[in-house]
Amino acid sequence: MKRIGDILTRNKTQVEVEDGTSYKQVTIRTNYKGVVLRGSQDGATILTKNQFVVAAGQFILSRIDARNGAFGIIPEELEGAIVTNDFLAFAINEDEVEREFFNVFLQSPVFLEACIKASRGNTNRKRVNEDFFLNFQVNLPPLADQHALIKQIRKGRTKLVLAQREITHQHSLLAKLKQAILQEAIQGKLTADWRAAHPDVEPASRLLHRIQAEKARLIAAKKLRPDKPLSPLTPAESPFEIPRTWEWSRLGCLFHSLQYGTAEKCSYDSSRNTAVLRIPNVSTGKLSTEDLKYTNLTKAEKKQYSLKKHDVLMIRSNGSRSLVGSAIHFDKEAGNYAYAGYLMRLRFPVDICSPFIVAALASRTLREQIEGPLRTTVGINNVNTTEISRLKLPLPPLAEQVAVVERVEALMTTCRALEAEIEHARTHATHLLQAVLKEAFAPVSS
Repeated sequence: MKRIGDILTRNKTQVEVEDGTSYKQVTIRTNYKGVVLRGSQDGATILTKNQFVVAAGQFILSRIDARNGAFGIIPEELEGAIVTNDFLAFAINEDEVEREFFNVFLQSPVFLEACIKASRGNTNRKRVNEDFFLNFQVNLPPLADQHALIKQIRKGRTKLVLAQREITHQHSLLAKLKQAILQEAIQGKLTADWRAAHPDVEPASRLLHRIQAEKARLIAAKKLRPDKPLSPLTPAESPFEIPRTWEWSRLGCLFHSLQYGTAEKCSYDSSRNTAVLRIPNVSTGKLSTEDLKYTNLTKAEKKQYSLKKHDVLMIRSNGSRSLVGSAIHFDKEAGNYAYAGYLMRLRFPVDICSPFIVAALASRTLREQIEGPLRTTVGINNVNTTEISRLKLPLPPLAEQVAVVERVEALMTTCRALEAEIEHARTHATHLLQAVLKEAFAPVSS
């Protein structure tokens, strides 16, 4: 057993910060993410004038966040940087510990335990007690044994890399499988047997006619705004053949209304009268009511931005191209929710199965149409009302829309089970390496 103080020697090279001189400053990320340059600053703007100079290759930790994995080795580019007394820098005694072995030691549960136990004080004011930390005892094998353990750990890491590479490949295959399911769904391939068993189902052409007639009636009654005219689809625009009872349609011919979300500022103040759904609440494909923000809306605004059963909520603006156009549907009344301005709400008649629309929007055919015209402004991708209305999709009869959704959900349930197995394998591979580390630094039994 060795004291940490046997392998680390505190660096106390002080410097008086001078005006007119530029100094590199250090920050240490938590969760083992290393030591990086925080920035360079003129001494005139640095308030703490007595600081410490650090050198590349030294070990450094944050007194405040060491218990959260904020420590690491100072990289070459931070040679000569300065730190306050909130950071402890140490030279590594290579007569006691091989440098590569020490780097591995930093990732061990034993070292994190030392940082946690050395952090003393109240919950929000805990700081590493240097004396306790340096006197913490660890199982440090002789240098020859360190070399042997390093070889063992290298093998473990190689296996982990290979396992993670295979897991990543499996994730890629699973993503392709999901996309294939959605594509076959909108081509009618998942429900061929359903159509054979239901030869007398009402064709989608009649459904479209009924939707348009109802829409015209509501516009005449001034319950809906008139739409901008949409160009009719020509046979040449059809990406693929569809079943006889299906019809190609533009999305704008199917929904009754499209509404952008509120531009009102929202916050975590739950005393405000309306919860506001944002991208994090819908980006997983399911409604999440965690991390809600709130705003105050008038009665008219609450009606304007309300959500009802069968509504579809779509992301219209985001930094990620793959998220723009993704959507969720509401299978029940959404209660006291509004939605933010970078979302849009599509409201469909009861003759449309909104989960089918959501599935279609995620298919390759629709994704290509959505991502093709995306405009980017200051790193944000946007899609507008006209582009969404012009989207062309194959429409089954209503009863078959329901059947398609049921088949897709059954297959996606299987995919989720496969995904859980893949994630279990990833976790298991990581734990195997952690077990090697734990064994390497476990206390020697008496």
